[in-house]
Amino acid sequence: MSSLTMVEAKLPPGFRFHPRDDELVCDYLMKKWNGCESALLIEVDLNKCEPWDIPETACVGGKEWYFYNQRDRKYATGLRTNRATASGYWKATGKDRPVIRRGSLVGMRKTLVFYQGRAPKGKKTDWVMHEFRVEGPFGPPKLNPTSKVSLSH
Repeated sequence: MSSLTMVEAKLPPGFRFHPRDDELVCDYLMKKWNGCESALLIEVDLNKCEPWDIPETACVGGKEWYFYNQRDRKYATGLRTNRATASGYWKATGKDRPVIRRGSLVGMRKTLVFYQGRAPKGKKTDWVMHEFRVEGPFGPPKLNPTSKVSLSH
């Protein structure tokens, strides 16, 4: 049983872990980025883990997972993010959406879909992930974008 499930079990009926986008960025991701650990969320290496193998401890309420993922560079000297796994890849879809709190930009949300196989002939699956990153005045300096920690859901 995950630590999050144990926390939910102590809450009155009807209460669940369903944070808004700004709560994920400000109350979890920013704190993680600043060195404060959360007992509720685990780290998952998405390059070594297929979506169907994401640890059970990241599961919340049956069909949603919340976890941290350290970004991996595709090339050692480049800035492109590696999103490949052994059996497929995560492909960004649509445009990044701003995450706003009290009228200020605090982060961005990127939607990714998992494809089995290799690009460009991968087969689209039903696995969808929302990746969050800190942006705006509290975000990391633009000089080293690979230092960001992303929160996926």
